Amino acid sequence: MNQGITESKPSPLGGLGFAVLGFGLFATHDAIIKALGETYPVFQIIFFAMLFAFVPMSTIILADRAVDNFRPHHPWLILMRSVLTIIAMSSAFYAFVNLPLAEVYALLFAAPLLITAFSVPLLGEVVRARRWAAVGIGLIGVLIVLRPGVTELSPGHLAALTAAVASALAAIVVRKIGSEERSAVLILYPMLVSLIAMATTLPAVYVPVDLPDLGLMAAIGLISVLAQLCIISAYRSAPAAVIAPTQYSQILWATAYGAFFFLERPDMYVAIGSAVIILSGLFVVWRESRENVSRRNPVLNNPNPRFDTGPSPKPKAETD
Repeated sequence: MNQGITESKPSPLGGLGFAVLGFGLFATHDAIIKALGETYPVFQIIFFAMLFAFVPMSTIILADRAVDNFRPHHPWLILMRSVLTIIAMSSAFYAFVNLPLAEVYALLFAAPLLITAFSVPLLGEVVRARRWAAVGIGLIGVLIVLRPGVTELSPGHLAALTAAVASALAAIVVRKIGSEERSAVLILYPMLVSLIAMATTLPAVYVPVDLPDLGLMAAIGLISVLAQLCIISAYRSAPAAVIAPTQYSQILWATAYGAFFFLERPDMYVAIGSAVIILSGLFVVWRESRENVSRRNPVLNNPNPRFDTGPSPKPKAETD
């Protein structure tokens, strides 16, 4: 897919614009999921969203003349990424339906911190005291949001945390094999496996879909593709250290959508915990951008480890 998108001339300001637009589209995507979740099962929403995303994404990839085969070099790791994607996507969709949007984002923003922690045993990354401190402080922010022992942990909270862990592990898999696998393989296989897995659940969960709601499910898939393309363009136009922090703008969109459409008002603890998590994540990004601090830059090269995004938008030569 990387070579199939026209390379844009570097422009940091344009890159920031693409990033803000892309993350705003993802927040819109999540708000639609929440609205549909009041009527339809999560697995059904995922199936139709992935179906409508698969068509344009596969068309873009197949139009790329540099992609001459889809044979994975690491089939078991590709399968692992696909399973992790399904877990992360299902859990995140469930959380969006059952929790305030801003609260879900606060917990999903733990993923970059988890990537830092997982990169030590799984990637051989050397993480020194400052980044470990940031990870620890960020996880304290998660506890502030959750307030265990004060408020009851719901299945929605557990789902959001599961999504953060699974998406972080999926990002680690991409960092491990991304230099050896084609982007087409890293994107299409998880989408195809997700489609098949969700299709098997439809007979048990299917609810008849009204035509306007089918249009919204299609919009989820199409918005996801458009958002991914915006973020890829952003990273091709500006340095990763400039673009990566803009992922946290999603919580502003989420707060606005939650207030206007779902009458949600994040409480003080969610606001404080979110601020702690975001500041910790920003510090990790800043440290990785410093010369000779990080060998693999696991967070910087997986700046938005969402459940439905493709691999790092950093271009890779499509060669065997």
